[in-house]
Amino acid sequence: MVDPNPIVASKGVDKLRGAGIDVMVGVEEELCKRLNEAYIHKMLTGNPFLTIRYSISLNGNILDQLGEGATERGGYYSRLLQEYDAIVLSASATTIELPLSISQEPGANQPLWIITASSSDPIRVPLVDVGQSDSKVIIFVAKESSVETSQRGNKTVVLDRINLKAILEYCKQQGLCSLLLDLRGTPVGIEKLVKEGMEYKMLQKIVVEVLPLWEGEDDAAALAALKTMGRHVDLKNVQTSSSDGSIVLEGYF
Repeated sequence: MVDPNPIVASKGVDKLRGAGIDVMVGVEEELCKRLNEAYIHKMLTGNPFLTIRYSISLNGNILDQLGEGATERGGYYSRLLQEYDAIVLSASATTIELPLSISQEPGANQPLWIITASSSDPIRVPLVDVGQSDSKVIIFVAKESSVETSQRGNKTVVLDRINLKAILEYCKQQGLCSLLLDLRGTPVGIEKLVKEGMEYKMLQKIVVEVLPLWEGEDDAAALAALKTMGRHVDLKNVQTSSSDGSIVLEGYF
């Protein structure tokens, strides 16, 4: 495919052809686009590529967990983390005393963690896994908030209002190409971001992990929250894969 960067676009092809070399473009172009989807989106729109991810049970309830082996080397979540510049979580997902996940893939670039807090309630930010000094945490708050952190170097950004547009604009200014909006934790702190993304067509991709579990009605409210977040959407290029007993669905808006 031709590089979408206007500074580079087709110049390499022109040089090769000018040297008398026969060049064919468009071979496996769709695969190339998929491999470089974040970069291409950033070049064409100027905005970071935005993906939403969550886990559900077989009977459709939202789960605040990942499948077995998902965070281990070769697991789908470990591989997913290395594909994104930043992971966005609600503060409700950081209340448990566990470190934030890191990619276990060899040579992986660790993502920035962005935690959103829409209230003045104390926020406890857990450690990023030991040994990964390149993994950092930014906390977005709508107003002054009491932030408890067990790790130095975390940064707090105060916004007039926490919304997806403001987060994307900040990430754009930081030169980030891709964001993963992760619905771990309760959807209360992040459902507005998802609704905004759906309403203004700011989401590009969705990843859903279907765990081999049958859950009761305790999480029915979470499912109802997702159902009210937007309009009818026909996903494109939906693909499935297996991950230690779970099924992972990927599609595009």
